[in-house]
Amino acid sequence: MKKQDELFHEIVELMKETKENNLRWSVEVQTTEGNDPEEKPVEVEDGINWTVDECYVSYYCKYKGKDFCMITYEMIKTSGDKVTTSNMVFLPPLGMRFFDLRTLLPYSIEVSNVLLDQIHKLWVMLFDMYKVDKGSIYLDIKPGVLKIED
Repeated sequence: MKKQDELFHEIVELMKETKENNLRWSVEVQTTEGNDPEEKPVEVEDGINWTVDECYVSYYCKYKGKDFCMITYEMIKTSGDKVTTSNMVFLPPLGMRFFDLRTLLPYSIEVSNVLLDQIHKLWVMLFDMYKVDKGSIYLDIKPGVLKIED
């Protein structure tokens, strides 16, 4: 399994190759952020009601003859103007593109804020490229359904 510093450097290289138009990306997103607020679960922590959203992003490209597949997960809790997030990163086998924490958990890697920042830069770069040229990146965004189990 890759370590976070290896993944960081790989993402830097992938971004460089992408900017040089050497890579084609497939990005799939499943998020609850656009769902009706009435459908979103609410958690109570220390007397504060938090509305909970989640967002999965699957990144795929072929790089140096090998498949690169990474899935990120973000849980977003909102209460008024307060927002907290929890993040996870997974490096699953290619056929394991499920947006399910239990399924992905064995493929999780430890992440630092530096690595999360680099992944965010990758997301921004790819999304900006998509906005300029819709054919440059395959982007599929779907609504998700979040159910919190007791």
